Amino acid sequence: MRIELSSGTPAELVRSDSAALGLVIAADIFGLRPLYVELAERLSRERNYTVCVPEPFPGRELGPDIDARRAAVSSLRDADVLGDLALAAAATGIDRVALIGFCMGGMYTFKAAGTGRFSRCAAFYGMIRIPPDWRGDGHAEPLDALARPGATPTLAIIGELDPYTPPDDVKALETRPGVTVVRYPQAEHGFVHDPSRPSHRVADAADAWARALAFVES
Repeated sequence: MRIELSSGTPAELVRSDSAALGLVIAADIFGLRPLYVELAERLSRERNYTVCVPEPFPGRELGPDIDARRAAVSSLRDADVLGDLALAAAATGIDRVALIGFCMGGMYTFKAAGTGRFSRCAAFYGMIRIPPDWRGDGHAEPLDALARPGATPTLAIIGELDPYTPPDDVKALETRPGVTVVRYPQAEHGFVHDPSRPSHRVADAADAWARALAFVES
């Protein structure tokens, strides 16, 4: 069902009456849409999670144009986005809540790991350093967040052909304590969560999902 967080941000909430784990999903740059509603419903049904997915661009009508959305990222503020992820965790009503994120949401998953709010974090091809055209006053670097004492154990799913996660950034990510990196040599950006994308890789996606779900449940 669609809910509104106390910040005013819309979110999708799918409850499981007997859930032992809450899960927050940080959406990609295209935001909360049917893809994520279906994902939340599937994970709740198949894994017995209560799942909450907040909209990353609340109050903005950005449409489907990727350039408009990229331009809007620099005006986001970590305090707002991470605050909404924490409110989404509370909305699950579960004590133990994990976080997974995709693309831009993966970047915010790295940042959220530094807050210590979540039991486990799994980032799918999240930006390890903020892309130059996304930088703004409200942004801190993901690598800095992951270096904070008490940061949440984090799994990073990386495609080795992904231009958003260049090799030097991946090497830096691997130096952060509590971070486990899994590389997929033939994978490009976005190879897991959206089967309609040309970059989708069925076998790699299945393996990445299995690893991520086992990790957040551990």
